[in-house]
Amino acid sequence: MRPLWPRGRDLLMTVLFGAAVFTMPLWLEPFGAAYPDLMQRFAIFGIFAIGFNILFGLTGYLSFGHAAFLGVGSYTAVWSFKLLSLNIVPAIVLATLLAGVFAVLIGYISLRRSGIYFSILTLAFAQMMYSLAYSVLTPITNGETGLRVLSNDPRVIDAAFGLETAVAVPRAEFFGFTMTGMTGFWTCATCLVAAFVVALAIARSPFGMMLRAIKSNQTRMAYIGFSTRPYTLVAFVVSGMYAGLAGALLAVVDPLAGAERMQWTASGEVVLMTILGGAGTLIGPFLGAVIIKYFENIFSALGESALIQSFAFIPEGARDIAVTVVSPFVGEGWHLTLGVLFMVVVIFLPGGIIEGLRRIGRLFRPRSEG
Repeated sequence: MRPLWPRGRDLLMTVLFGAAVFTMPLWLEPFGAAYPDLMQRFAIFGIFAIGFNILFGLTGYLSFGHAAFLGVGSYTAVWSFKLLSLNIVPAIVLATLLAGVFAVLIGYISLRRSGIYFSILTLAFAQMMYSLAYSVLTPITNGETGLRVLSNDPRVIDAAFGLETAVAVPRAEFFGFTMTGMTGFWTCATCLVAAFVVALAIARSPFGMMLRAIKSNQTRMAYIGFSTRPYTLVAFVVSGMYAGLAGALLAVVDPLAGAERMQWTASGEVVLMTILGGAGTLIGPFLGAVIIKYFENIFSALGESALIQSFAFIPEGARDIAVTVVSPFVGEGWHLTLGVLFMVVVIFLPGGIIEGLRRIGRLFRPRSEG
C-alpha cells in the first residue's frame, strides 16, 4: 500500500523541525527569549503539547486531566534522584513508564464514556490526584512544600559507584554533565526532537489512520465491526507517557516536584496550546506552547517603563497615548492579550496558527493554468 506521506518528506520535516529546535538560541534572541530557563520550558511544554495532540488532535478525545501525568512524572523523577541516582536516564525511564501505568488505569475507566463525559471523568481523576498529593500522600509528596532533592539522600546507585556530591542542593546530571543552563536546554531539545519523530511515526502509521477514523466517525467504525476502544486506550496511554516525560524533564532542570503541577489549570493550558497552534497538526502544538510560555514569561514582565522605552521613537504626546492603550495588554494583563489572540484564532483560524501559515503560503503559491 502506498504511504499517505512520502518518506522523504517526513525526513525533511524532521530535519527542519530539529534545525528550528536546536537553533532556538539564535532566532529567539531578537524576541528577548534566548535564555536557557525559558528555552527549556519551550521544549518541555512542547513535548507535553505534542503528546496531548495524539489524544485530542488525532483521536478527538478532549482530556482535562493530563496534568496528573505531568505531576506523576515529576514526582517519580525526583524520587529517582533521591533513591537511585542523580543520572537522568533512570529518572526519565521510570517517570515515563509510571505515567503510562497511571494512564492505563485512568484511561480504562474514563474511556467507557466519550464526549463531555470523558472530559469530566479525566478532570475528576486529575483533581483527585492533586488533592491526594497535596494532603493525604504528604509522606510521599511532601504536601504544599514540594519534594526536593537533598544532599543526604541515599542514592544507592551513586553510592555503589562511589559517586558523592558535596553541594547542598544537588542537580541532575548526565554522566558528568550537570543539567543547568544550556546543557539542560540541549537535553530537553534532544528529547523534544525524539518525541516529535515518534509522534510523526504514529501519525503516518496505520494506527494513526485508525485514530483519525475514530475522530471522524467512531459510531460508524463500531457498526462495521471495528473495536475502537483498544485504539483509544493506546492513544491515551501514549499521550500520558508524553506528559510523564515532560514532567520528568521539569524535575531534571529543577529537581523539585510540587502538587501545583497537577492542578486543572495546567491541563487547561495544554488544551490552549494545542488549539492555538493547530490541533491535529504535528508542529502546531509546539508553536502553541512557545507562544503561551512566551506570553507568560516575557509579556508578563513588561511594565510601564519598558513600554516608554519601546515607544521612545515617537513624539511624547503620542507616546503617552500608545503606552496608555498598550499597558492593559502587558504586565499583569498578559492574559488579556492571550485571550484576544485565542478568540481571533478560534473565530477566523479554526485550524490554529498552522492554518494561518498555510493560507499565507497559498497566496505565494503559483496557480496552475488548469
